[in-house]
Amino acid sequence: MECVKEENDDDACHQCGKSFSSKASLKEHMRIHTGEKPFTCPQCGKSFSRKRCFVLHIRLHIGVKPFACQQCGKSFSCRGTLKAHLRFHSNEKPFKCPQCEKSFLIKRILESHIRVHTGEKPFTCDQCGKSYKWSNSLRVHKLIHSGEKPFKCDQCDKRFVLEKELKAHMKTHTKEKPYLCSVCGKSFSWLGSFKDHLKIHSGVKEYLCTDCGKAFITATQLKVHHRIHTGEKPYKCSHCEKSFGQLGGLQHHERIHTGEKLERFGHSGNSTDSHKEALPKIKVNMTGETGH
Repeated sequence: MECVKEENDDDACHQCGKSFSSKASLKEHMRIHTGEKPFTCPQCGKSFSRKRCFVLHIRLHIGVKPFACQQCGKSFSCRGTLKAHLRFHSNEKPFKCPQCEKSFLIKRILESHIRVHTGEKPFTCDQCGKSYKWSNSLRVHKLIHSGEKPFKCDQCDKRFVLEKELKAHMKTHTKEKPYLCSVCGKSFSWLGSFKDHLKIHSGVKEYLCTDCGKAFITATQLKVHHRIHTGEKPYKCSHCEKSFGQLGGLQHHERIHTGEKLERFGHSGNSTDSHKEALPKIKVNMTGETGH
């Protein structure tokens, strides 16, 4: 015979109305409202509202991982993490987005993805008020305020906020260009540059300016073009008050201050027309051949 627990107001949260099967569960729930975190880690000082979360955290310090995957042998500190890991082997994606067709292995990733649709930005910087969809984006943003650049190049003195920025920078030293165009043979250091290059061959202009209707091959080209309409000039001269819409314009202007006058092109004046005449015109066709 099934035992049914009668509802009891004593086991219901007086702040949100949620009911619980025991006073202990209600007491644990109330910490969500009060912010109380009575379980503190003696090794790192991190505090928890639930004893179960505290115990799982302690395992990270002592290295206890009692839950092992039978397929690959990898071990985990909690059963829930093992359960999520097993989906990598089965390729099961039980968490489906209600607004698009995407599915996810882990519920937390689905919850993060849904913010793409809702536009919700729950992570706010306490220094400037800027908000982000994801906690990691906020963490990276805060490095701008602190000035911290933890990733240092071991071949030069440059430092970077992100590890991926350092990895991209290292290619300037190694000259590595792993992305090869099968149409013309040109190779690239960065995947983004390679993808943009392929669009040149396809001729597809998918980025449309909503102000004038002009179409562009890459998002970057559209972004630069849009500054014509907005008047935005993000590239500021460090020597004077002048600003420019394009980086090339700033670099050309700064030669006025540095004294460089395009000698390498056999020209000592400031005329951009003469500069253009000094350079050979090269055409690239879809066969990868070049001609003057």
